[in-house]
Amino acid sequence: MSRTRSLPLAALLAAALLSGPSAAASPARGASDPPFWTGRETPASFRRQHEGNLARARAAIARLKAVQGRRTVQNTLVPYDEASRLLDLSGSQASLIENVHPDSALRAAAEGVSQAVAGYATEISLDRGVYDALAALDLSGADAETRFYVERELRNFRLAGVDRDDATRARIRALRDSLVKVGQDWLRHIREDVRTVRVKPSELAGMPQDFLDAHPPGADGLVTLDINYPDYLPVMTYCPDASVRRRLFMEFQNRAYPRNVAVLRTMMSLRHELATALGFSNWADCVTADKMAGNAKTVRDFIDRIVAASEAAQARDYRQLLERKRRDVPGAERVELFEQPYWAELVKRSAYGFDSQEIRPYLPYRQVKQGMLDLTSRLFGVTYRQVKDAPVWHPSVECWELLEDGRVIGRFYLDMHPRENKYNHAAQFGIRSGVAGKHLPEAALVCNLPGGAPDDPGLCGIDDVETFLHEFGHLLHTLFAGKRAWTGTSGIRTEHDFVEAPSQLLEELLKDPGVLQTFARHHQTGAPVPADLVRRMIRAEEFAKGLQVRRQMVYADLSLSIYDRAPEAVDLDALARGLVERYQPFPYPEGTHFYTSFGHLDGYSAVYYTYMWSLVIAKDLFSAFDHDDLLNPAPAMKYRRAVLEAGGSAPAATLVERFLGRPFSFDAYRAWLDRTE
Repeated sequence: MSRTRSLPLAALLAAALLSGPSAAASPARGASDPPFWTGRETPASFRRQHEGNLARARAAIARLKAVQGRRTVQNTLVPYDEASRLLDLSGSQASLIENVHPDSALRAAAEGVSQAVAGYATEISLDRGVYDALAALDLSGADAETRFYVERELRNFRLAGVDRDDATRARIRALRDSLVKVGQDWLRHIREDVRTVRVKPSELAGMPQDFLDAHPPGADGLVTLDINYPDYLPVMTYCPDASVRRRLFMEFQNRAYPRNVAVLRTMMSLRHELATALGFSNWADCVTADKMAGNAKTVRDFIDRIVAASEAAQARDYRQLLERKRRDVPGAERVELFEQPYWAELVKRSAYGFDSQEIRPYLPYRQVKQGMLDLTSRLFGVTYRQVKDAPVWHPSVECWELLEDGRVIGRFYLDMHPRENKYNHAAQFGIRSGVAGKHLPEAALVCNLPGGAPDDPGLCGIDDVETFLHEFGHLLHTLFAGKRAWTGTSGIRTEHDFVEAPSQLLEELLKDPGVLQTFARHHQTGAPVPADLVRRMIRAEEFAKGLQVRRQMVYADLSLSIYDRAPEAVDLDALARGLVERYQPFPYPEGTHFYTSFGHLDGYSAVYYTYMWSLVIAKDLFSAFDHDDLLNPAPAMKYRRAVLEAGGSAPAATLVERFLGRPFSFDAYRAWLDRTE
């Protein structure tokens, strides 16, 4: 997931509603400008720095509005983009720090900066003088990218409500300011509610040895498990004790409950009122107006199409799960939702000869990290260099530089292991958009992967590796697109329903034995992963894709249905239950309220469908790679130039067509879904 806030001014506010994602230091070696973080920030200095950015942004807008006579790119678009650059810096950096910094006072200061940035972005988006200035621009002689940028900004202003009357614009601003604060509450409640269960050591019999070593009993003889991924995923996959899995599942599914029920209700009401103030009948139609889909009906039709296409695959998957369960539980009539990972693992062992614990010793975290760097270096013609003396916000964080032909072209941070009060999912956070001739692009990878302790090898599952590569794909997209002429076309600025496609494409590489064998080596012996194990794993990983697609449709439909009608028409518990029962073969787990920790209901709001929409495109993009040699850099470099480096310089569909030589289609996705081997 990408949580970048690096967007043009008129879209910055929309990004705050869709993303629910510092002073100078000594220059890094070889860099053209210093890292964003100094290591000396206090809440007061953090606020002062970003108040300065806001003041400079206001000055740039004032210069724009003061122009007399002919409107040119130089006297109008340049100051507008400079204001965008400054708001991007402050909004993006505050978003990161409020999610990762260990000091609660700094996190609170960052939340305040986020509110101030969003507030000023709203003010600009509703400023008729700024809109009229851009609309009057003389673009004769401007290049296609500049024209596209201005046309998109004018559309975004209209979608923001710039053409409404004074009273309506005032109400729009108040609603947006409130939504920023409510969204911060929503995510904070999820981040802070790290629940635990206490179990006897005997109840963990059958768990991987490295997991047991990392979870010794306490003074009372019990083991503490929490709901963060390094505990939750292994327990749900490997623990034979169903009662332990069920207890942890129930805590995981009830994160932020009941606190976030009222928060979600408020969020729904504010968004509905905002949509109607902007002339839409509901928030779903409002938020999809600038997407590839274009409106909520297209999204609903897309969900229905995916549901129909996955019917046979899901039935096949569930049948295998139930048959496997009946071998151990004769007469079993159903599989519970919390049992799916466990029985899926046993199906992989019995039907495909693959035990996922077999692959973990070959995937220690540090080796996986180096493997991701080496793989992307080979494909995209770049190198990486760690900046060991760079200031960071936590000792576990690493700073790296991205180089091409020996020249630094980007900088990034790896914050990869769990800790208290840290963002507890996985995402790329944009830190600043690169602008040609001004500064380097910067981004951060924030994950919760195994490892981090000196004596812990951090043995990863293949899902952990996919998560790493997926988020690294967002990071590369940000950095490669960081040398455009405008802030407003740099970085990840394509339509939101395309954002995930570049990262999903990279995940396809891990389904190739040749790729995995470039970095998967036993953490103790150094032996390469056996080719036969990789082949069995790849076959096994194809299992349960029908069930996985349907689960994604539960989330996609929940996201849409919460926002495509009046809030009072939504019964949250009935909606959640109905979608699980309609789209999945499992009975609804009584007593769960998974929607209170579904963070995307703030960030993505109604558009969670974008993950699957992007996957359809990603499968098609991947069809143009060299499947006989996925390490062949030629198609990867072509893809980098045509899609990644283009940033937001053209519509996503245009970028895809440039790479494929045709519009994208559903065929590759359908072939993948129907494939049984």
